[in-house]
Amino acid sequence: MRKGKGISLGPATLVAAAFIGPGTVVTASLAGANFGYALLWALVFSVLATIILQEMAARLGVVTQQGLGEAIRRQVQNPLLRWGAVALIIGAVIIGNSVYQGGNLTGASMGIAGVLGEQAAWLPLVLGILAAALLWRGSYVLLERVLIALVLLMSMTFVATFLLVQPDWGAFFEGLLIPSLPTGSVLTVIALIGTTVVPYNLFLHAASSAKKWQQPEQLSEARSDLWVSIPLGGLISVAIVSTAAAAFFGKALTIEGAADLSESLRPLAGDWATWLMALGLFAAGLSSSITAPLASAYALSGILGRGGDLKGLPFRLTWMGIIAIGVIIASLQIKPVTVIWFAQVANGLLLPIMALFLVWACNHSMMGRYRNSWRQNLLAMLVVLVAVGLGVRSIGAALQLW
Repeated sequence: MRKGKGISLGPATLVAAAFIGPGTVVTASLAGANFGYALLWALVFSVLATIILQEMAARLGVVTQQGLGEAIRRQVQNPLLRWGAVALIIGAVIIGNSVYQGGNLTGASMGIAGVLGEQAAWLPLVLGILAAALLWRGSYVLLERVLIALVLLMSMTFVATFLLVQPDWGAFFEGLLIPSLPTGSVLTVIALIGTTVVPYNLFLHAASSAKKWQQPEQLSEARSDLWVSIPLGGLISVAIVSTAAAAFFGKALTIEGAADLSESLRPLAGDWATWLMALGLFAAGLSSSITAPLASAYALSGILGRGGDLKGLPFRLTWMGIIAIGVIIASLQIKPVTVIWFAQVANGLLLPIMALFLVWACNHSMMGRYRNSWRQNLLAMLVVLVAVGLGVRSIGAALQLW
């Protein structure tokens, strides 16, 4: 799907739709409420790190015509390493996304409730059916268009809300360009990065890029998609942090979630702001409710050698299971602490491992002349080091939860 000269929006927009979910909205809202504009630089770093990793994932998909799961299965010859990777992928991507799907559906329901004025118990089921209907069609083009529309909707609503609250532009640019760590902000910085640089997006991007582009010469289109879509997702996060900063920071107000942010915008910017925030939260929840099951199906089908056919039975069974669990969690308001603990540990292990595999794969002979340059390797290893730090922190947080 082309937008203008030389710009092709597609797989990277799916990645942006995936990482701007209700969890990101809440994390960004808390960052702005507690620390003002001071942590905006962390989002700039997150966007750059995401671009580095996702460029490699897209390049792997376009050049080899394989998803990341397929590449692991075919290139990792050691059975112990291969099955270890399978176990991690099932733990982090499949089980983890099943739990997070409940949060996605809850977030989308909160957005609708913000417009209706009440929380209806049937909303998660309706939204789950809507996500399932789109995935059941088995059309990559349809999914791409829907998710592009949702990302554009999020961009307009969150940026419009940000402008309505009249931010402090001096503090905004200072926080954006000058890194700082206010007291007690380290965990929030980690959370902001961790909600943007996520392992399942590597599977989603590689597989979807292989579907959209079949020739290595089309890498320029994949990269233009990347350089437009990922910063657009970052812009949405920046807008949410800044909106919360304008509404809450330094005003002795507390915030526990995006619903509080939506309601508290009314005195600052009137009903329009609350409607826009509710609409943005709905789009964030629905987009992630589609991409989380889709990424899980790509990951599991690829690692087990079942192919990436969107109409295949194994593919459909994977995303149907994840949506079903998500609907149950959202409808019954279940808080599965033990499962979330397991998912956090698995994700903490998976991200650096998958990042290292990407670096290895993009230096493999199968990439031909499209292998990493030394600069790409240097940048990638810096991101891997950050991923290791995030993984250690994620596991530590999970152990504290346990």
